[in-house]
Amino acid sequence: MNTLFLAPAAALGQRSIVSLFLDAGPIAKLVFAILIFFSLGSWAVMFNKWRQFKRVSRDNARFLTIFRQSARFSEINSVTQQYAASPLVGLFQAGYIEIDAQVKAQQPSGEDPMETRAVAYRIKSLTGVERSLRRAIGVELQGLSKTTAFLATTAAATPFIGLFGTVVGIMFAFSDIGAAGTASIVAVAPGIAEALVNTAAGLVAAIPALIGYNQVAAKLKSIRTELEDFGLEFLNLAERNFT
Repeated sequence: MNTLFLAPAAALGQRSIVSLFLDAGPIAKLVFAILIFFSLGSWAVMFNKWRQFKRVSRDNARFLTIFRQSARFSEINSVTQQYAASPLVGLFQAGYIEIDAQVKAQQPSGEDPMETRAVAYRIKSLTGVERSLRRAIGVELQGLSKTTAFLATTAAATPFIGLFGTVVGIMFAFSDIGAAGTASIVAVAPGIAEALVNTAAGLVAAIPALIGYNQVAAKLKSIRTELEDFGLEFLNLAERNFT
């Protein structure tokens, strides 16, 4: 009997998934190990994203409060390190640096022009500030979306990896049936059951990863909206004070 994929057939009886895995051959166990890797990896990514987005929401809310209460950009810039998890901080700093550079170019001085009343200074191009904000939005979203591709890969690939294990297992099961010269259900059932474990494992890995990916994608979309709204708010403030 061929044992490359499956161990010698045993009566099906009341067998658990664990016993089916333990009775499986080396190829089935290899496929199962790959699926476990993808499953554990996707759960780790989802947990890390949950913690990251929790910090982002907290720091965004706190930073927005300071941004709307402060009278000068320099005051806001001095506290940005306290809210490092907020992507709004990166957006603000990009706009602040561009405004500071334009103001200094317009009125070169030994003192920091951003430390005085903003209305006394002018910027040359509000469009340049807008471009800086757009670039910053892309950078922040790229940073937040790191590792999410692993969830998409897990959701898309693991069902096929499991199916591959099942197909190969069934091939060997039928090969063993042919060698044994019988096609009774008693001979067929154990091998088929062991092969189907990989399909089940593939779905167990894929379904949570798919749900997690959709949740992360929805959160990223929400954060993009927050960034774009903040960018418009920043531009409005810059237009009132620097043009």
